[in-house]
Amino acid sequence: MSQLTATEWIWRDGAFVPWADCNIHLLSHSVQYGSAIFEGIRCYATPKGPAIFRLREHMERLLGSAKVYRFDMKYSLDDLVQAARSVVVKNNMEACYLRPMVLRGYGASSMVPFASPVEVFIPCWPYGAYLGAGAHENGVDACISSWMRVAPNTIPTMAKIAGNYLSGMLIKMQALADGYAEAIAMGPDGKLSESSGANTFLVKNGAIYTAPVDASILPGITRDCVMSLAKDLGIPVYERDLLRESVYLADEVFFCGTAVEITPVRSVDRIPVGAGKPGPVTQALQQRFNDTTSGRIPDAHGWLTLAR
Repeated sequence: MSQLTATEWIWRDGAFVPWADCNIHLLSHSVQYGSAIFEGIRCYATPKGPAIFRLREHMERLLGSAKVYRFDMKYSLDDLVQAARSVVVKNNMEACYLRPMVLRGYGASSMVPFASPVEVFIPCWPYGAYLGAGAHENGVDACISSWMRVAPNTIPTMAKIAGNYLSGMLIKMQALADGYAEAIAMGPDGKLSESSGANTFLVKNGAIYTAPVDASILPGITRDCVMSLAKDLGIPVYERDLLRESVYLADEVFFCGTAVEITPVRSVDRIPVGAGKPGPVTQALQQRFNDTTSGRIPDAHGWLTLAR
């Protein structure tokens, strides 16, 4: 899903502008220095209409990232929630991906950004399975990356800013060049961190394990969903430091995130994970997640916001 599919309208600072006309200056601060905050949010088709998944939590994180990087935000949480709903309706979408973006525009000529205005955009477009057709059903092949995630107190990993994803780009491009769909990175201490753009979970003896928030990860919103769904299903979940070999010895491995949703990993470094196919714990979580997002079962956690 690397190719964008244009829709008609983008929300830009309170107004709708045509997709093709939504431009920024070459010398905007965000282009020069990567000072752009963003979120990725899925909207799902349900019997009640298009429903945006965990919309308020995503916008809360957007505002939190803005606070860390000293962006002066002129929109409230409720403003952003309503804007996201409106862009789905304006584009007549039933299911799509939203990308709220907060940019520092044209003005500042150095790393000090305050002469650049803060601009807010929300586009949306159709979006399928991030790791390709069949990934959810069959699993994907992954590797351990030679690139490590950033060390604590360098770049804030809890803030979702564009510059953080340069690391993920290197991790992902290496994986693809080597014939894998995705890669898992270690943190600077050699412990398990996350993939190029998703959190990683292991399953061993019926329990779920994942790296803690101090392992240079983004504490994902879908990660939080997985932990809640596991609790609903009576599956124990543990956050703890994990060694590289834990991945090879796991019964199951899966990625989770807005883009990948819940995607099984069938091998790591050509070593089969468990039986080399999606396992029962991953499948149970996938089923509960898919049933919730599609509206087939009641939204027990209040995760869906109807667009209209």
